[in-house]
Amino acid sequence: MARYTGADCKRCRREKVKLFLKGSKCDGPKCPIESRPYPPGQHGRGRSKESEYLLQMREKQKCARIYGVLEKQFRGYYEEANRKQGKTGENLLVILETRLDNVVFRAGFAKSRDMARQLVRHGHFVVNGKKVNIPSFRVSPMDIIDVLPKSHDLTPFIVASAEFGEKSVPAWMEVVASQMRIIIHGVPARSVIDTQVQEQLIVELYSK
Repeated sequence: MARYTGADCKRCRREKVKLFLKGSKCDGPKCPIESRPYPPGQHGRGRSKESEYLLQMREKQKCARIYGVLEKQFRGYYEEANRKQGKTGENLLVILETRLDNVVFRAGFAKSRDMARQLVRHGHFVVNGKKVNIPSFRVSPMDIIDVLPKSHDLTPFIVASAEFGEKSVPAWMEVVASQMRIIIHGVPARSVIDTQVQEQLIVELYSK
């Protein structure tokens, strides 16, 4: 299974914006983008020509990196979004938001999507009573996601339980903290997805 194993902070610096890939570190003074707000590499401080193609490519890269998706899978999501009714860009973000790893992150069970992906892979969650360890699993309205009872005493979930309420939960899902449960009420609309991405640029890139 292909996955990115490099430094997450370099990805934020490349996009010149915080992608919040490292959880709490991104909110603190140790975040590298605070001290080096320019792309990594020998020519990072140079002035690059902001062409239309570059803007579109950077927006696509930013979106894929936020959600932790590699190019082949991201392209597949785009093609699926393009086949659906409605705006392709909005469909794409809805698909990414309903991935299980993103749902776990949004619900506050993990500090970052990378951490959420690891928790899912390690088999700590069940969806509608069935164990699921695939981060790209897509949730649907009325799905119920539970943390396995034997996992409740693990440090990540103890910390998450203690910090429930500090992070806002999207309206399309509900977290029952006492039961370590997530209830999916519906599909998110673009207006409630706070990911700072200009999805139209992605559509323009893939439409060429």
